[in-house]
Parts: sequence; structure tokens; C-alpha cells
Amino acid sequence: MLEHEEWLRRAKALDLSGAHHIDGTDEPGAGASFPVVSPRDGRVIAHVADAGPAEVDAAVAAARRAFDTGPWPRLAPAERGRVLLRLADLLQERREELALTVTLEMGKPIADAYDIELRAAINTFRWYGQLADKLTDESPHTAAGSLALVTREPAGVVGAVVPWNFPLTLAGWKVAPALAAGCTVVLKPSENSPLSALLLGRLTTEAGLPPGVLNVVNGNGPVAGRALGRHPDVDVLAFTGSTAVGRHFLHYAADSNLKRVWLELGGKSPNIVLPDAPDLEQAAATAAWGIFFNQGEMCTAPSRLLVHSSVADQVTDAVVRRARDLRVGDPLDPATEMGALVGESHLDRVLDHIRAGTGEGARLRTGGDRALAGSGGTFLEPTVFDRVRSGMRLAREEIFGPVLSVLTFDDLDEAVRLANATEYGLAAGLWTSDLSTAHQVSRALKAGTVWVNCYEEGDLTVPFGGWKQSGNGRDKSVHALEKYTELKTTWIQL
Repeated sequence: MLEHEEWLRRAKALDLSGAHHIDGTDEPGAGASFPVVSPRDGRVIAHVADAGPAEVDAAVAAARRAFDTGPWPRLAPAERGRVLLRLADLLQERREELALTVTLEMGKPIADAYDIELRAAINTFRWYGQLADKLTDESPHTAAGSLALVTREPAGVVGAVVPWNFPLTLAGWKVAPALAAGCTVVLKPSENSPLSALLLGRLTTEAGLPPGVLNVVNGNGPVAGRALGRHPDVDVLAFTGSTAVGRHFLHYAADSNLKRVWLELGGKSPNIVLPDAPDLEQAAATAAWGIFFNQGEMCTAPSRLLVHSSVADQVTDAVVRRARDLRVGDPLDPATEMGALVGESHLDRVLDHIRAGTGEGARLRTGGDRALAGSGGTFLEPTVFDRVRSGMRLAREEIFGPVLSVLTFDDLDEAVRLANATEYGLAAGLWTSDLSTAHQVSRALKAGTVWVNCYEEGDLTVPFGGWKQSGNGRDKSVHALEKYTELKTTWIQL
């Protein structure tokens, strides 16, 4: 890992280009642009081409040609896999530049961008590159004189819309399986974090992806996102973001060609600590890490800590100590543990939730205010509330920031009721030494992922996605390919 001064030097020398990447080349667009503001100091670091319907049309047309007449869907799966593996190698070669770009545009600490974000992105493209030729079709046993074939074929043009909190990881979770399946893609990154996605687009061309197979267009959701969601030549739409925007994409599909829409949306994840947890200090440390990692800007963040009343003071005090010791600082400093929130409007929204929590009677144990005043950046103190009740906004609404709500319970049934008392169902945590309890509670929790005696663990072999208003479909694992393929039955009378 480079030193702070070296990251600062490289940041000044970084060339941040903001053109769209369409049909294998950089396209400046029609002239409209928008600024990308770095949350670390409030400075404009680039101006990026702003897509309107015309640019989205051009990107979709390129993807349509590449799918209908180009080589990519017709390549041997092993060859598609080799291109994805070359891309993974290029991401590794450019790892420092990509990590620096991510940190500058969305504010996460450079150590996390390099060690976690880029590792995840590289591993994703490598894993699906290795998987590409391992998939098989089916030939069910049928009556004599007939042959049945069930083939899984690429679904077509995929529109992928991804957020700013993990701009490369989440792009990889959409793009890699879609490409492995033989689809072509139009990727629209968040307007807060377009620069790393544009660099990814250029690297895919360098890796040998044919023109039009991956296109990257920048723009805001109400214009570019809407145009992509309503486009009749987009066959599949994959979105990660807020539940409110997810609803828009379902409407766009209904109003256009009934494209399949796969959604990974918000969360208000419970993290249950029972008195028989293997290590209460470890449970508290993990709870603190989970809510403050990535500035709390994670849909899986364990933002509701549910603690048995007999150990609530012990666990809460330990979390508060961790929060107060956390180093908030310049995201380009490798020693920084929590960076800047993505922008001023988002910081204001998080502060509004904090004010609401205090007004509703929750007790503010630590934090609650801006940090690093005078830096120009959008920093917030790690914040912990206890005496939170389930009806409060703190316990109901996704805050998407470093704000933890502590609730208490007296028995297991109450813990499960509190955990499930949310419109979301993305993830949950449970701390217990009892194997039977672990199984029973995991089954009772309405969430796509349950972590027992850990949090945010896993790898690409396991699927990720939500229940209820946290969405549908799954990213990661072999199951992700179900989103980007269609099943075809062929019955042959012999």
C-alpha cells in the first residue's frame, strides 16, 4: 500500500476522462455535461458527458447489433471466458488507478477501495470467466422415438444500472455474468461515480471484447435511466439502488416491452445478539465494523442492533467505544478507517434522520454531527443511538449512513418479531452458541442472507439478493446467470 503523500501525488496527476464508451470507442456526446464532485474536499474532479435519449439510443443500438449479428453470443463459451480472464488481469494491472478513481469520486478510504472493492471486482470477472464453459444443457428422458433438449440461451441486450457505493463491485456483479452468458450490456453508473465505470468500459475493449458488447453511458436517473428502462430493444434490466427507483423500473418495463427487471434494493438489516453469543466483545466489534464500514453506505449494513436486555449495556458500551475510536479522515490516507459520505445532499439526508431520532426520544450515545469541519468534504461522525423503539424512523427507514440504532428484547420470539418488522428483507445477523437456535432463528428471519456469528462474510459461490421490498433475483454464484439467460425447450420427433 502506498503512503498518503504518494496517493496525493497520484491524485493530482490522474487523467479523468468523462466521455461515454459506446461501440468500442469514447463518445463525447451531444455537448451536455455534468461535474463530478469529490466528497473528500468538495472539489470538481471531472466533467462527464451527460446522456440524453439520443446517447442511450446509440448505446442500445450498438448492443443490439453486437448481439444480433456480432461474434460475442456465438463464440465458444471458453473463448468468452478467456476474454473475461484477460479483463480480470487488466483490472489487476490497473488496480491502483482504479482504486484511486473510486476513492476520489465516492469517498471511501483508499485502503478499502484497493483491498476490498478492487479485489471483489477482479475476483468477480475471474470467477465468471472460469465458469463460462462449465455450464451444461439438459436432455430429459422422454418416450422412445423422441428427443427433448433444454438449452439455456443468452437473453439479449442487458441494461445494468448500478449505484455509487460500490461502483466497480456492483458493476461486476451485473456485467460479468451477463457477458459470460453471451449477452451484450449497456451500463449506466451513478452520476456520483461514473469515472471508474468509464475506465472499466475502456479496459473491456482492451481485453478483446468486440465493439458494442459493453457500452457505458453517463447520466441521471430521470433521463438516462428512464430512457434505458423504457427502451424496447433492452431485453433485461438489472438494477441496484433504492426501492423507490426500483418501482420506477417496474413501471418502465410495463410501459414498454415487459422486459424482465431484476432488482437489488434497500435494507434495514437486523443484527441479533443473544446472551449466549460466543464472544460478546467480538459481536460488538463486528456490529461496529458492519455499520461504519464504507461510511454505512451499504444496503446490507446492520443498522438495527437487537440486543438481549441482559447484555444490552455491555454490548452497546463496547460499540460506542469502537465508534469513538474510529479514525475519520482523508480518504487518501491509508490510515483512515471511515471516509466521506458521497455528497452534500446525502449528508443532509443522514443528518435529518439523526435529528428525527433525537426528536422521537432515542438517546444519542455518540456522534451525530459533521466531522472535519473546514475540509470542504462531507464527513460525519460515527453515530450510535440506543433506547430506540421499533416505530421510530431510526428503526424503520434506510438511512444509508454510519448511524446505528440499538433496540432491546427480552426473549427470542420478540427478537424475531422485531427483526422481521420491516418492509425490507436483504440480510440479517445472529450471534449465538446454540446450534438449534442458529437453525431455528435463521429459518424464521425473512431475509435473503443470514450471517451467524459473523457479518458480511461469503464469496462468489453463494447467491446474494433480497426478499420483500429488498428486491428479487440473485447476484453472485451460478444463480446470477438465471437473470441473463432464457430457457428453450426443443422437442424432436425421431
